[in-house]
Amino acid sequence: MKLFYLAFAGVLYLASFAGDAFAQSGDTLTIQLKNGPVVIQLMPDVAPKHVAQIEALAKKGEYDNVAFHRVIEGFMAQTGDVKYGNMEKSFDASLAGTGGSELPDLPAEFSKTPFVRGTVGMARSQDPNSANSQFFIMFADGSFLNGQYTVVGKVVSGMENVDKIKRGEGQNGEVSNPDRMIKVTVGKK
Repeated sequence: MKLFYLAFAGVLYLASFAGDAFAQSGDTLTIQLKNGPVVIQLMPDVAPKHVAQIEALAKKGEYDNVAFHRVIEGFMAQTGDVKYGNMEKSFDASLAGTGGSELPDLPAEFSKTPFVRGTVGMARSQDPNSANSQFFIMFADGSFLNGQYTVVGKVVSGMENVDKIKRGEGQNGEVSNPDRMIKVTVGKK
């Protein structure tokens, strides 16, 4: 009987660790678009610093009303410039995509997680350690990005709403009168 109790205590002990791991990876980011919600499963186990920064910005309402300033058909939709991209406060089409947030830039957290349709990655400049607040959602596979950009999550529902985001013009995908993230919230799956 004593062996049974020891085994049971061991199972409970292991279950408590499994519960902590599940709680950590259970965070979602919900983006309300004009056509409906997009739910992103965040990956703190892959990019803990980047996920923490996105969650902090979302909880402060920094992503609300921020434009999808760069959208390229067959590639991705980019958003998250909280400095110049807020369409109700500081929107500047000529600067959207050049700003970040008041939080510091982040060191790269590259991984083996591939860029496929629905992957959410952090935008950055030429400097690998320059990601801040901007991110992009992949319309299609983009293996050429693998290991060069930080993956922070994946769309688990609402990809049909991502597909309806207004596309940009030209090679850089600049969008005139862009769609926006109406409201962005953090939750548990």
